[in-house]
Amino acid sequence: MTTVLVIDDSPSEMAKFRDMLARHSFQVLEATNGEQGCQMAADHLPDVILMDVVMPEMNGFQATRKITRGKTTAHIPVIMISTKNQETDRVWGKRQGAKEYMNKPVEENSLVDIIRKVTE
Repeated sequence: MTTVLVIDDSPSEMAKFRDMLARHSFQVLEATNGEQGCQMAADHLPDVILMDVVMPEMNGFQATRKITRGKTTAHIPVIMISTKNQETDRVWGKRQGAKEYMNKPVEENSLVDIIRKVTE
């Protein structure tokens, strides 16, 4: 079973991701901020991470950089998912190590396809 760590500070967004992922039999871990997400990534080594960008304290760009450059977590693919939809945001996310960058709201089948693609 594929384990997905969702890092998002919005309870409503977290609930949407939880429901979507559960329908496709993914195991879901949840973190409500970048710092907690980085710690959970190191502790649980999920198969993939869904990363929000706009979060207090440590934003998604910073957390992605920390995870993708960490010794024990660098192999974990990060998919950034944000309302920030400028090309510069997409480029910056990829430069921090993200494998993919999606805009909210996400379409369920597209999300599942991308998760499967990056975890193959």
